[in-house]
Amino acid sequence: MGKPTGFMEFARELPGTRAPAERIGDWLEFYEHFDEEKLRQQGARCMDCGVPFCHTGTLLDGMAAGCPINNLIPEWNDLVYNGLWREALDRLHKTNNFPEFTGRVCPAPCEGSCVLGISEPPVTIKSIECSIIDNGFEMGWVVAEAPASRTGKKVAVVGSGPAGLSCAAQLNRAGHWVTVFERADRIGGLLMYGIPNMKLDKRIVQRRIDLMAEEGVTFVPNTEVGKDYPAEKLREEFDVVVLCGGATKPRDLPIEGRELKGVHYAMEFLHANAKSLLDSGRKDGQYISAKDKDVIVIGGGDTGTDCVGTAMRDGCQRLAQFEILPRPPIERAADNPWPQWPKVYSVDYGQAEAAAVFGKDPRNYSITTKRFVGDESGRVKEAHTVEIEWVQENNSRPVMREIPGTEKVWPAQLVLLAMGFLGPENTVLGRFGVERDDRSNVKAEFGQFVTSEPGIFAAGDMRRGQSLVVWAIAEGRQAAREVDRYLMGDTDLP
Repeated sequence: MGKPTGFMEFARELPGTRAPAERIGDWLEFYEHFDEEKLRQQGARCMDCGVPFCHTGTLLDGMAAGCPINNLIPEWNDLVYNGLWREALDRLHKTNNFPEFTGRVCPAPCEGSCVLGISEPPVTIKSIECSIIDNGFEMGWVVAEAPASRTGKKVAVVGSGPAGLSCAAQLNRAGHWVTVFERADRIGGLLMYGIPNMKLDKRIVQRRIDLMAEEGVTFVPNTEVGKDYPAEKLREEFDVVVLCGGATKPRDLPIEGRELKGVHYAMEFLHANAKSLLDSGRKDGQYISAKDKDVIVIGGGDTGTDCVGTAMRDGCQRLAQFEILPRPPIERAADNPWPQWPKVYSVDYGQAEAAAVFGKDPRNYSITTKRFVGDESGRVKEAHTVEIEWVQENNSRPVMREIPGTEKVWPAQLVLLAMGFLGPENTVLGRFGVERDDRSNVKAEFGQFVTSEPGIFAAGDMRRGQSLVVWAIAEGRQAAREVDRYLMGDTDLP
């Protein structure tokens, strides 16, 4: 452990962020960084709790509790406290291929399961993780490490999101020849086009991709397997195929007026904005603009927040966000005990930015949209809503009831649907003929990751459904281990 009394001497602190009103004027990351002394103090708060739940990743009530990739958190907290940054980096890379991603975009289920968090604010694990890897790059310690020898086996990874990249990195480390196929024009999947630049700078993503290419991984963008590249050909040319395409089929809102112009899926909005920013600094105009518009974001979660943050940078006129569930409590409810993920009210970066400009949190809870109304040109101009309540009778599941007299009309020239994802798209899976589960995901048992078709594995959201980046990395790593075992009869991969 670090300092035995550290958790009593030092309060939890988080690095600051640039002021919301300032940062919405650009697309740069908004995080600031602690100096080394502050980081050592925060590492000192790790309390040698005996049974560190922070790195025992599991699911409780369907949500991550602890770190899904089993990061050795108490070890690198202690190393940071003692100023041993190179050793901390080595510990971090033992379990996580891409800490520069998780250190920025992970919601930190580790902190929700921190033992100190039972009675005090938890250790600032996420910010320490990010500082370790950023320092590693600054010091020149993170370099390409090609395998010493090759097995001659060839593996195709379909999809270059976090699951595909972690799977590819591990299989390359084992000495296999790995080729990653991506249908978009850039590698990275949702890391590149689903998460806005101010939350995850794309130079950071590209830096890691370049390192992997230097280590021997081959990347093939602009290629949709099953469409541009026949599945049969892939199976003939490679010893194993790993499906890591994600769960990219969005949940729709089939109500009156859905067909109106100006009603878009969230990912249409985020992808177009990210691509235009990377292609031309948004000078090409090839994006869905929120400038001077009344914007409504339907759905909460990270995707909804990213839509809010992007619309604020576009210069929207007004913004409202609708959530069908009630507002969470300020503190854990009785049915949400530690070490479950704390379902409590918090203000993320997008909501903070909207509040700074418009004077209040843009979220409206317990509300449902009934219809969209358009103008004479077929473009959306209004959203009609009603407030709801959740009623539970006879120990059954809560049901939604509309509250009479709460109907409201909202001006809207842009509506963004951010209500989650239903599962993987059909193109790839249909071509490979793999069996699916009752949620339309690839049927492959966790821990084995092999599908109904010999030599075809699946990992990440395509197998488990919509989830966190850190779960995708975990599944990619574990699937790589099973692929290596399948190819070689045994495996040394962690």
